[in-house]
Amino acid sequence: METGLFLMLSFLAAAPLLAAGPAEKSANPTVEIQTNMGTIEAVLYKDKAPITVENFLKYVQEKAYDGTIFHRVIKDFMIQGGGFDAKFNRRQTHDPIKNEAANGLKNERGTLAMARTSEVDSATNQFFINLKNNDFLDHGVRDFGYAVFGKVTKGMEVVDKIAAVATGAKGPFGRDCPLQDVIITSIKIKK
Repeated sequence: METGLFLMLSFLAAAPLLAAGPAEKSANPTVEIQTNMGTIEAVLYKDKAPITVENFLKYVQEKAYDGTIFHRVIKDFMIQGGGFDAKFNRRQTHDPIKNEAANGLKNERGTLAMARTSEVDSATNQFFINLKNNDFLDHGVRDFGYAVFGKVTKGMEVVDKIAAVATGAKGPFGRDCPLQDVIITSIKIKK
């Protein structure tokens, strides 16, 4: 009886250690977005948006965002980038991903979300950072919604600085394009 009790207590004592393994594996990574206007740090919600985070990190690891621009800036709405370089060459993309907008995360100020076309599952490499709470972009409000997958944890003043640049028609964009290049010099996973 004592041996059985000892084994049971040993198992219960080890249970928290066993539970910690998978939790560590699903830890939410942090990325550092270096721009020519400053540095933005963001946590990525791998636990809530695993497909989207994996997709984003694939582009990060391939250095596909390095040298891209924030090509769309709309005051009191959002800044969008990741798809074009400063000469407006479209970056190569992987296949579109499943839209995870139904993950419970909201398009609140400082959140990162995937840009897409009118087709629900069309997001590839372009992302945006919300400048205010944009609840009309949330799942089910007006349509399927836009998948939030991260949030700025440091450097929101840099996001606001980018949001304040003069915009207009430039390159292929008829409006809302920064008139001075806002360059993403690199995005790196923080160690």
